[in-house]
Amino acid sequence: MKLNLPNKLTVLRLCLVPVVMVFILYPALSGYNPVVQSIVCTLLFILTAVTDFIDGKIARKYNLITDFGKFMDPVADKFMVIGTLLCITVANEALRPFMVWVTVIVIFRELGITSIRLVVANSGVVVPASWLGKCKTMAQSISICVFLLEGIIWDMWILSYIGMAVTAFLTLWSGLEYFKAYWKYIDPQK
Repeated sequence: MKLNLPNKLTVLRLCLVPVVMVFILYPALSGYNPVVQSIVCTLLFILTAVTDFIDGKIARKYNLITDFGKFMDPVADKFMVIGTLLCITVANEALRPFMVWVTVIVIFRELGITSIRLVVANSGVVVPASWLGKCKTMAQSISICVFLLEGIIWDMWILSYIGMAVTAFLTLWSGLEYFKAYWKYIDPQK
């Protein structure tokens, strides 16, 4: 199968997700140096997130939008965020009670919106990304980066709590907006 550049970047993002996860979960890879681990994890996550931005720009600019990309791009995005949040939750025992709720909110929202998109697609309607959904994605990415770096820079965790609370709020809000806008296409009789 021959892939165009945006699709190659999507596949790269999918491949980078487990690498980020491994570096978060296994400090030995960074020589048990928390500074190195945080920097490596953050840089890998940023690289992964940047491929999401670049692949979409290239696909739209050069009209390289494919069915493969339409399917795999959101899948890769969800793997990137959910995989990283799960690893952060597992790796940070002190913050785990808080992070479990943020992670659950993100997972439920993503599964719900993906399900709505699948059902609505059968009606011939495309569910585009909303501005609120884009804000949610940006908040998730920034919050994850702050979380990965905060322990080595400030060691207060307050920014992580605030960022993840904002992430949870925007995730819930955008999810509710999608449900409100597209619920009319969900017919329990079909």
